[in-house]
Amino acid sequence: MTALRSVLFLLVQVILTPLFALLMLLTAPLGSRGPRVMSGLWCRLMIESGRRLCGVRYDITGWEHLPKGPCVILAKHQSAWETMFFPAFFPPHAFVLKRELLRIPFFGWGLRLLQPIAIDRDQRKESFQQIQQQGLERLGAGLQVVIFPEGTRVPPGYRARYGQSGGALAAAAQVPIIPIAHDAGHLWKKGLFSKLPGTIHVRIGPPIRMDKPTGPHLTAAAEAWIESQMEDLTGIPAKPYHRKSRSL
Repeated sequence: MTALRSVLFLLVQVILTPLFALLMLLTAPLGSRGPRVMSGLWCRLMIESGRRLCGVRYDITGWEHLPKGPCVILAKHQSAWETMFFPAFFPPHAFVLKRELLRIPFFGWGLRLLQPIAIDRDQRKESFQQIQQQGLERLGAGLQVVIFPEGTRVPPGYRARYGQSGGALAAAAQVPIIPIAHDAGHLWKKGLFSKLPGTIHVRIGPPIRMDKPTGPHLTAAAEAWIESQMEDLTGIPAKPYHRKSRSL
């Protein structure tokens, strides 16, 4: 049944993705608001389809911590679910992501319209500088910036090194960091036929601010909060993730 439900979800995704990519392109001449509305609607439909077809529910706590204005969001990255969660429910934002995603037919075409910060992860120094420069531009335009500080998907029960770009950006822009922990990887697993029924828990942490913030101190504080929440969710300390680091 799990495989059958996952196939049904895949069919819905295959049908709706080209349609909404076209709607995003058609609304692009009107400004960024049209593509963002279409993207958010597609993401909500995908999450709702996952709930109805695959039984993947979600419970979110800490909404009161999320500001409406600019901030840097540092979040765990375990699955594709959270990449849909942010556009579905959060204020306008820009993802830091690998530029290869922009080349995916339909999906990448629509993604390009959402003002992402698309980096080449193999060019670490240049990517860090790009995140700082374009991140300040996005924050200055009133957007939030979403960064997965471990730089790649990390399996449940593991933790990778946190990159410094998010803390450095928040310190330079004088905006708070919002840490987010979740366990989506337990249910929304990698692969086409591996959506498991159950409840994803998302915890939005209190804003991290300091009188005289520095990037490393902000990142360390966010990491400490996120990983403590992950241990509370799973009941066990995370193991080091030994894959080649992609964090920035």
